[in-house]
Amino acid sequence: MSCKSTKVAPSVDFDHSCSDSVEYLTLNFGPFETVHRWRRLPPCDEFVGARRSKHTVVAYRDAIYVFGGDNGKNMLNDLLRFDVKDCSWCRAFTTGTPPAPRYHHSAVVYGSSMFVFGGYTGDIYSNSNLKNKNDLFEYKFATGQWTEWKVEGSLPVARSAHGATVYSDKLWIFAGYDGNARLNDMWTISLQDREHACWEEIEQSGEIPPSCCNFPVAVCRDKMFVFSGQSGAKITNNLFQFEFKGHMWTRIPTEHLLRGSPPPPQRRYGHTMVAFDRHLYVFGGAADNTLPNELHSYDVDSQTWEVIQPSLDSEMPSGRLFHAAAVIQDAMYIFGGTVDNNVRSGEMYRFQFSCYPKCTLHEDYGKLFENRQFCDVEFILGEREERVLGHIAIVTARCQWLRKKILQARDRQRQNSEEGCEEGAGAGGPRDIPGGTRASGNQPMLEVHIREAEAQPFEVLMQFLYTDKIQYPRRGHVQDVLLIMDVYKLALSFKLSRLEQLCVQYIEASVDLQNVLSVCEQANKLQLDQLKEHCLNFVVKETHFNQVIMTKEFEHLSTPLIVEIVRRKQQPPPRVYSDQPVDIGTSLVQDMKAYLEGGGLDFCDIVLLLDGHPRPAHKAILAARSSYFEAMFRSFMPEDGQVNISIGEMVPSKQAFESMLRYIYYGDVNMPPEDSLYLFAAPYYYGFSNNRLQAYCKQNLEMNVTVENVLQILEAADKTQAWDMKKHCLHIIVHQFIKVSKLPNLRSLSQLLLLDIIESLASHISDKQCAEMGSDI
Repeated sequence: MSCKSTKVAPSVDFDHSCSDSVEYLTLNFGPFETVHRWRRLPPCDEFVGARRSKHTVVAYRDAIYVFGGDNGKNMLNDLLRFDVKDCSWCRAFTTGTPPAPRYHHSAVVYGSSMFVFGGYTGDIYSNSNLKNKNDLFEYKFATGQWTEWKVEGSLPVARSAHGATVYSDKLWIFAGYDGNARLNDMWTISLQDREHACWEEIEQSGEIPPSCCNFPVAVCRDKMFVFSGQSGAKITNNLFQFEFKGHMWTRIPTEHLLRGSPPPPQRRYGHTMVAFDRHLYVFGGAADNTLPNELHSYDVDSQTWEVIQPSLDSEMPSGRLFHAAAVIQDAMYIFGGTVDNNVRSGEMYRFQFSCYPKCTLHEDYGKLFENRQFCDVEFILGEREERVLGHIAIVTARCQWLRKKILQARDRQRQNSEEGCEEGAGAGGPRDIPGGTRASGNQPMLEVHIREAEAQPFEVLMQFLYTDKIQYPRRGHVQDVLLIMDVYKLALSFKLSRLEQLCVQYIEASVDLQNVLSVCEQANKLQLDQLKEHCLNFVVKETHFNQVIMTKEFEHLSTPLIVEIVRRKQQPPPRVYSDQPVDIGTSLVQDMKAYLEGGGLDFCDIVLLLDGHPRPAHKAILAARSSYFEAMFRSFMPEDGQVNISIGEMVPSKQAFESMLRYIYYGDVNMPPEDSLYLFAAPYYYGFSNNRLQAYCKQNLEMNVTVENVLQILEAADKTQAWDMKKHCLHIIVHQFIKVSKLPNLRSLSQLLLLDIIESLASHISDKQCAEMGSDI
């Protein structure tokens, strides 16, 4: 659904106690903000506080607190307060001795206090007394009291431009700049007990980020994330995650991002990153001498980046760096920063998040493959005839090569059945299911022989067909890289362009000095020219060549390859640039859409009856996405292979039923508002993985009831017993009656609904209007 027309709907929780009762479902109308809308809020007046950058902001209750920074001439240590409800600025009340003026410090909220650590202090105007700090101050919001924590024992080295966050009652400090060098150490201190608090250095493990400064940190799903920042001459756009429980760092790979998918944001520094729901949001910073103003979002679950398209009515902030950001409820607030020409800003902007439940399409199909339920095809692989189970519906939707193999095997099975006169045991199935297998579940498993595939790489390929991705093995380990090379070979044979791209990107990212010769030899053996070319170019690089040829593996390399490497080193081939666009293949969503729209008709094995009208469908797909169908097909499979469709006791319209099938097959949530009324209760009744469909239906109804469609929605609301929506429609009708009265649909309404409209009009007309009408008679 386009973010340009959507609004934020409050989250909807399941209440299974009322799963059969549509009348219990309410919509709770209220004021809603457009999703992904940027709004410019009142800027901070100079008499309240200076425009600034390199400051901090924190959120506490319904207010944003701004501390410190610099105004271009002086460092600051004032504390400003912005009330998000009144959209008003003031100076926060303070007592006690505040921290010295500073910038590039950190500030976090714990309990009812703000904690400020470190930063750079001194007089930047006269360039004197400049130094980094490692002091820790507490500001109590209730009393306005500033106090310094005097901590005994070892202290973190004084620093600025570091990262800080709170987790498990502790303040965590990471990296920064100490005045001479960038750091990548980590320290923590408990904020629970001031008397016994002491700093502790954390022993980190894993892929620790390089020493860096001017980066943000954010906590999501019990992990801390670090993105980009300044690391000496090397600024990267890597995203790292830190697990608090095991103190383990992991670099999050981007090898799974297909060409054509949104890439990570450019490398940058001085940007902000906040966490909301399951996403991280990155804004601004300096990226290769530019100040971009796109908002990037990272989905922690799917490990994918996207650029958020702002709503059409957005007031976009300009690009900036050294600004600060905080989250209150379902919105992000950005204040200040350095904009073009080194000008400090006093602007405040608000960005409205969206918080719809995630799409579980890929997970649901993945679980179908893992659980091996409702399998109807068995692939017999390689010389050893190893067996892998699957589902005809998914495989034939995703891979044309395997589809042909399945059709051939099905024809053979039918032929054998006819020859053996075993009536009913073939794959012919009921007459009203075109080309389908028998729906009662007693048909033999279809066997498909594939000599050119071994079980392990074929399993990885199947995982891709069901989920659109592959679980990458350990990066760089020779055996794991060789496995993905075998998968790549299959992807080429089966003409799966998307899987080809995934394999190539993984292998190229995994090639290193230890494995390059093994990978090159295997690529040569399998005739994978693109990968062989990559390996040869890697070997002959100036920084790699001497190290590679001194290894034992080089001594055992085949003679033709050694010759090829030596010749390439002596005379590198000219670079060939291709203007041909890379074929990234079709996605799971695209394939399942085509399958529902007719591509899967030959493989239907169930009939859904809507008001007596048949709609062929696929058991495995329905069972993967709906616990209702899963239970039915496992325990109560109807003998005639036909299932009556309703939502509770209500039969949806044909159009709404098609909208539901689109959601089941490929996760589509686009539908007319009247369909949303029918499907509002569908997640309860059909047991979808989460309430994503319901959340979209709710938003669709709340924001898209118009004069043009109000009569259709009134009818649907009456039929589904959604009384609050019916009341809402009647309210629109009586207030816009002159326009509504001209709609042709008015004449086709039932007598009872017309009486409801007349009654609502009568209630709406005031006594005074009645008196005026009476005087005209």
